[in-house]
Amino acid sequence: MHTLTASERQVLETIQQQPMLEQVQSWSAVNSGSGNLDGLAVTAKMLAEAFSALPGEVALVDPEPVDRVLTDGSINTVAHGQHLLVTVRADAPTQLLFTGHMDTVFPADHEFQKLRWLEDGVLNGPGVADMKGGISVMLAALHAAELSGSLARTGYQILINSDEEVGSPSSAKLIAKLSQNKLAALTYEPALPDGTLAGARGGSGNFSVIFSGLSAHAGRNPDDGRNALLAAADLALRLKLLSRDGLSVNPAKIDGGGPNNVVPDHAILRVNFRPRTPEIVKQTEADLHRIIADIEREHDVRAHLHGSFGRPPKPIDEGAAKLFGLVKQCGADLGLSIAWRSSGGVCDGNNIAACGVPVVDTMGVRGGNIHSKDEFLIVESLTERAQLSALTIMRLSEKGAL
Repeated sequence: MHTLTASERQVLETIQQQPMLEQVQSWSAVNSGSGNLDGLAVTAKMLAEAFSALPGEVALVDPEPVDRVLTDGSINTVAHGQHLLVTVRADAPTQLLFTGHMDTVFPADHEFQKLRWLEDGVLNGPGVADMKGGISVMLAALHAAELSGSLARTGYQILINSDEEVGSPSSAKLIAKLSQNKLAALTYEPALPDGTLAGARGGSGNFSVIFSGLSAHAGRNPDDGRNALLAAADLALRLKLLSRDGLSVNPAKIDGGGPNNVVPDHAILRVNFRPRTPEIVKQTEADLHRIIADIEREHDVRAHLHGSFGRPPKPIDEGAAKLFGLVKQCGADLGLSIAWRSSGGVCDGNNIAACGVPVVDTMGVRGGNIHSKDEFLIVESLTERAQLSALTIMRLSEKGAL
């Protein structure tokens, strides 16, 4: 059984709540919705200045181009904000990865823009938990770990991306690149209000299926038409039938159609899949292509599939179990009971785990009601979670192994 050493205790006592709270308030006062490029640029600049306190190279990385299917079936490029990348001791033998995101789900015109106190110690505001509070925890933990002197043989990279809330399409390749040769990773999504962490996660795939049919007069010659809207609806029903234990399918939207007296020649089905295992991903991809081919043949339409399984499933393998065990022990030494449970949600932890790197992805603050105007941060968890991370980082560095 471990206990805190005198040096560990001394380092952890340097973590103070008030500076962290002030950071969260300052960062959350700037709208950084995934599509608000101006707000993201301001936020990236603020974060770059804050993270320059660490002994490494701070850079803003341009996003990868991302295609999006519009309602008319055309495909255009979507702009995203720059990503913050910090590299510290790139030549050190042990390398760690830390990730977070600066974007929120609240666009610039959303009604939820201001911070307020719900009660003493509970702050309500856009992104206070998800995850500007988490970013503050990450920075405070790394700053404290640097003071300990235990990171001399440990290097790390930090990625704070601008597009996590929309699936990280412009940063996924960067995440995969940064995951190479890393011993372990910590991601700063919020924990539950009681401190429970996310363990295994399912995956997620988002697809758009563009149908092209043939228009005709609905009264004079309807049989000469090829109804794209009907084909999209038929596909939605057939895909929903794939739902089973380990896979949920959500046909979410159909774009298309027109006047009642015209057979529609254009439609787009938007659908989300949530597979629990890599095997289910593989089977679902095969089923999707097979069913689309059946629809094309039976409805005499053309279909174009756009999308991917952007978030692979994240099981708890041996490496992840060891990392969770370390976090749990560090928590116990701090007087915290650390537990975890499976989650249907997805995050960048899915992508990191898919690269074979053990990751705990809910190292952020305790909070709740995320993605709503009731989002809140439990302020005392800023120090609590920063100490948990700092201790985890120091012990990982001292061992150089899991």
